[in-house]
Amino acid sequence: MNFKVLLVVFFCIFLLILVECEKRPYKTKAKKMPKETKGSAAYPHRSSSQKLKHSATKPKPIGKPNVRASHGPQAETILTRVVQRGQFRQVGDTVIERAGRPVELRCKGRSIRWRYPAYLQEDNEGRLRIRHFDKHSQLTVVNSKAADTGEYSCGSYWCEGGNCQEGKERLAKTFIFFTDLQELFVPTEDYYEVVQLRSNQPALLPCQVTNPLAKVTLHREFPPEEVTVNGVEISFDAKKGFVIYHPKPSHAGSLFCMAERNGLRQISTKYMAIYINYPSSAPKAIVKASVSAVRAGGNFIVTCTVLGEPEINVEFTWDYPGEQIGRPPYVRESTDLVRRGGQVQQESQSILYVDEARAVDEGTYTCNAQNLQGTTAVSTLVTVLPSTPTMRRERPKKQQRPGL
Repeated sequence: MNFKVLLVVFFCIFLLILVECEKRPYKTKAKKMPKETKGSAAYPHRSSSQKLKHSATKPKPIGKPNVRASHGPQAETILTRVVQRGQFRQVGDTVIERAGRPVELRCKGRSIRWRYPAYLQEDNEGRLRIRHFDKHSQLTVVNSKAADTGEYSCGSYWCEGGNCQEGKERLAKTFIFFTDLQELFVPTEDYYEVVQLRSNQPALLPCQVTNPLAKVTLHREFPPEEVTVNGVEISFDAKKGFVIYHPKPSHAGSLFCMAERNGLRQISTKYMAIYINYPSSAPKAIVKASVSAVRAGGNFIVTCTVLGEPEINVEFTWDYPGEQIGRPPYVRESTDLVRRGGQVQQESQSILYVDEARAVDEGTYTCNAQNLQGTTAVSTLVTVLPSTPTMRRERPKKQQRPGL
């Protein structure tokens, strides 16, 4: 056979083999699929409708959540604590730290104002350090003491669109307990402290502790006894002390707090509690003259009356025209209990006597009634008329002024 013919035949056979190989599918190693996702070929009992339903329940890819633009201060606090360099932790309502260790607080914002215990304000040892930066401020307490226990807070102007306004201030605060094994109470320089027990508002015995876990009780010095603290009439707050919600005369006396922790027992500063029946408002005074007009040489009186709560002291002072020439005031004061509208009230009264009226006695008479809540001023006008010929011949009788 001719060599050229054999070459052509061999080439045709090669082409046929190549075409046949391209028609065959390329076999790969099949991945093992979960039973639930295998096709109907492996599970012929499943219908095509079931396969479609299964594929429809496949979870959809989760996209980015819809986040609305927030206008105004964020919910998170602006006050954090520096744990390590470059690491910060948001502070809660309270922080407990051992005395002697430093505490570093950071407040985000501009125009930061810090507030801290009064002891640090008066301390000249340089243990308090405050540094202001462009977008935050930093407060550091080094060589901390039990006396540094108290509330620490910061405030920053909140700026919106580059416009910072007053009144839009972001505030944050925390209470730091600096625990000390030898000091259960926040130390003070006073051995005795006077506390007013006002009848119209709660009273505070400020025996703050350095450890909120200490057990604290309230005691009376004379007679020596423990005062019942039931949480209703009296309660204890580790950040403040004992609160007496409705002070009564029975609460007065010499009181002190006692704390116990890990076998250590200490007493606080002693508090001299003084009960004061405090008025609910300033005096409601009424002033009235015996006459609106008097002839020269005549006599008259001006009465100032206050009706109020029993056992509330009222003090009176007068402003009158004769004061300008040095005429001394003749005044009588009294206090009585009266029943008005089914209620017992205290009637306090001051009477100003003016004898042998002159032209200089004409004018405004003002009564100033004062109690612990404030002063009330009420006035009335008295006119002095020229005397008649008969009155010139007869000398008027002086008014009787009891006790003068």
